[in-house]
Amino acid sequence: MPTRKRPLVLCVDDEVRSLETLERTLDEEFDVLTATGADQAFHLLEQHTFHAILCDQRMPGKTGVEFLTEVRERWPQTARLILSGYTDSEDIIKGLNEAGILQYITKPWHPDNLLLILRGACRLYELQNENELLSMEMRHSASQVEQNVKEKKQHLKQTYQLDEIRRHSTSPLNDLCEQAAKIAPYDVSVLVTGPSGAGKELFARALHYNSLRAERPFVVENCGAMPDELLASELFGHKKGSFTGAITDHVGLFERADGGSIFLDEIGEISPAFQVKLLRVLQEREVRRLGEHQRRKVNVRVVASTNRDLEEEVRAGRFRQDLYFRLAEVTLELPALERRAMDIPVLAEDFLAKSVQEFDKPAKGFTDEALDCMRRYCWPGNVRELQNEIRRMLVLAEDEWLSADLLSPRVLRAAPVEETAETEVLACLDGTLKERIETLEKRILRETLIRHRWNKSQASRELGLSRVGLRSKLERYGLNKDFH
Repeated sequence: MPTRKRPLVLCVDDEVRSLETLERTLDEEFDVLTATGADQAFHLLEQHTFHAILCDQRMPGKTGVEFLTEVRERWPQTARLILSGYTDSEDIIKGLNEAGILQYITKPWHPDNLLLILRGACRLYELQNENELLSMEMRHSASQVEQNVKEKKQHLKQTYQLDEIRRHSTSPLNDLCEQAAKIAPYDVSVLVTGPSGAGKELFARALHYNSLRAERPFVVENCGAMPDELLASELFGHKKGSFTGAITDHVGLFERADGGSIFLDEIGEISPAFQVKLLRVLQEREVRRLGEHQRRKVNVRVVASTNRDLEEEVRAGRFRQDLYFRLAEVTLELPALERRAMDIPVLAEDFLAKSVQEFDKPAKGFTDEALDCMRRYCWPGNVRELQNEIRRMLVLAEDEWLSADLLSPRVLRAAPVEETAETEVLACLDGTLKERIETLEKRILRETLIRHRWNKSQASRELGLSRVGLRSKLERYGLNKDFH
């Protein structure tokens, strides 16, 4: 089987230390070339085919936006990203409009977040190339394109059916899915609440694709930490020349979603001033682009989400009560993953199957100890954290069965949940005194080894045993086969 070629990324920054840090961070997944300025970068672009460019904004000579604007003209398919310690809205808008940047990343950046963004950017580059090849093969056949669109829509409908949301038969999501199925066909605004990473966007898409609007667009906007002017431009659109950097007319997401649904993520983060603008749009069902007097009618279903308690925000005067009532005709409250521990094995197997296909790396499943550790951990990042953990385990795995030693230290260190501990204690009460002691001893051995990542020297010191004594007990309880 041929080795999959690693994506090639170009990093441009006038600070050598920044380039060295970027190269160290990205080197495990990407081939990286660096340049300290636009001229050197252009020379590399003429010699190589890059999947993505990661460029600093503030540089001597050409700024990052100016450089990427020229890149867009000559190498339009290369994904373009800006790194900057400044969040000036004019720079952001100019980057979006002129340079066509995919993402504006603020400093200091987090390594995991940066890797995630670059994976998506490189995947977009590959999809664009595949799309071009497919377009050439189809010879712009209208009937073939129409058929492909129908198939994609059908695939989306199938993917986001409420029955397809992965969960255990006793999951608290069952009642939530039943409620969502009842409200999906009706044009009511829905507020989806719950902690970050719990799956709020998944439910928003399910509401859309189970509604009468399923054939029309579904658009998404993250409202968190975005300047009012930029958010207004994205949602409502703007007219050419309405502000610095507005070089073309821009159609907002409300207009693009006409007849369909719009998902406003992190709605609790918008400013009081923008709350007034959004309320007016929802009340009047019309938008006015920035710099225009004309109002345009829109027919859009709004699904919003937040990890905040909006009722408390209303009482504190930070969120308008009339806007809250407009958004929350129906509220769906998603529980944190720690409140649905029975779903963890189901989700873990599902994420593993998807990762196996994505990475083209075989795996049969998880050991009992690995699943036990995952059930005991509280998962503050919820479903998203679990998904990232499974991907990490598969990448590190050397065996087809994913064992607990592949889990992150924070997951291994998790204390047993109270109910599990009580259940195990009760189990120890069955049988003769010798059998009860052996059951308890076996559990202590297993937990100690897991906590020390199967380091038998450390485990034996904690337990006050010699290595020979520990090995003897492992063989006695049949644990050696699990801890090799």
